[in-house]
Amino acid sequence: MDSQQAVPVPAPPCADDSLVECALKVLECPDPWVKAEYTYATVKMWREGVIKRVRPVHWQRLHAPDRPARRDDKVRVCAPGEVPRRGKGGTLASRQALLHSAVHIENWAVDLSWDVVARFGLQPDVYDMPRQFFDDFVTVAEDECRHFSALAKRLEETGSYYGAFPVHDGLWESASGTSHSLPARLAVEHCVHEARGLDVLPATIAKFANNGDAQSAALLRDVVYPEEVSHCAAGVRWIKYLYDVAHGRRQPAPPADAPPPPAGADGTADAVPPGSGIALDDAVGERLAQLSVAVSEAASSQQPRAAEGDCGAGAGASASGGAGCCEGLPPASSSSSASSASSSSSSSAAAAAATPTAWVVDARKYGSVEEWFHSLVRSHFWGALKPPFNEEARAKAGFGPEWYLPLAVQPQQQQQQQQQQQQQQQQQPEQQQQEPPQPQTGQQRAQGLQAHEAAADRQAGR
Repeated sequence: MDSQQAVPVPAPPCADDSLVECALKVLECPDPWVKAEYTYATVKMWREGVIKRVRPVHWQRLHAPDRPARRDDKVRVCAPGEVPRRGKGGTLASRQALLHSAVHIENWAVDLSWDVVARFGLQPDVYDMPRQFFDDFVTVAEDECRHFSALAKRLEETGSYYGAFPVHDGLWESASGTSHSLPARLAVEHCVHEARGLDVLPATIAKFANNGDAQSAALLRDVVYPEEVSHCAAGVRWIKYLYDVAHGRRQPAPPADAPPPPAGADGTADAVPPGSGIALDDAVGERLAQLSVAVSEAASSQQPRAAEGDCGAGAGASASGGAGCCEGLPPASSSSSASSASSSSSSSAAAAAATPTAWVVDARKYGSVEEWFHSLVRSHFWGALKPPFNEEARAKAGFGPEWYLPLAVQPQQQQQQQQQQQQQQQQQPEQQQQEPPQPQTGQQRAQGLQAHEAAADRQAGR
């Protein structure tokens, strides 16, 4: 408990931060309510143009945390299979448990949104996503934060509070398995899990409505439900974008931090000096922000790395080439000058064709984006998707049956599997308790079913 309380709270997001730095501050904040405050502040500054860059010029020295900071001394965390059943909403305690689960889900969803911004925003040499991508996930973070705040308030109105019930962190455990791949993260977290939430949410709303809790039902139906559709749509939209870029069907959108062309320029990559000047101004501002808000232990651990590439701490970016040095570090141009930053961005399509990254190679194996999606899900999500599906809500998200039906368990197969499991349990002799355990494949299957059920339970509060 003392170790949890000792987790420092980072300084609030400020105008000198990049979007990624603000996202890291949210992720490093252990208090869920402060996470919400930092989220609202970041969204406001991003929307108003106060935050100008997605990542600082010296982004190589930053990294997303393996796990967001948490006050687990305030919320008891246990394994997914150990969380008590929440019931059907027939009692006040059951409805409170359902609301509590939803609050916890939305709290994690806030972190997941910012993790996408920070983790994959710090990989411009791999993805270099356009500004619209970050706009989308800033909006998702804002929505999830609003859901968290509203549901937590509603939970308190029923006489309970966040932390009153045990929870599991299956949502983050699933996300950690896709931390290496933006396409996999989009497929599993923002398509499979978000769409599963759309499947079960109508039944959850009915549990409140049918038991006299019209306020909770209205909150889920009128606020949470329509916005979750847009979150699933964001996952579909950006998987399609990546697939089209990999296959050369779409010209990559301008990188998020691409400098604007100078006045009167024709948009070619030759207009370097004005662009590099803009990058230098941002470099100075970002460096000052880093020096003023960095955590002491992080600064001490990063200082040796700064000297390694001549683009780090000390006096900051120099006028002679601090910005060019760091922005030229991606593999395609290791010895370029300041002009390489803008030229490499403008020729990202050609670079991808010449030296394709792993995700591009993988996407090119498949003749359609749906087939690629199927492969991503099969590789990173255990088991099959379970009907019934909310076809109307999925269609609104652009997530048609061609995406999910090939991954689904058919009703007859699902029933047969359940019957086989029951028969095996009934026929198992008592003496087998003293025999060696079943083969690992059977054990893995049981664990996988438990994990899949936990994923469904996790979404049931939405």
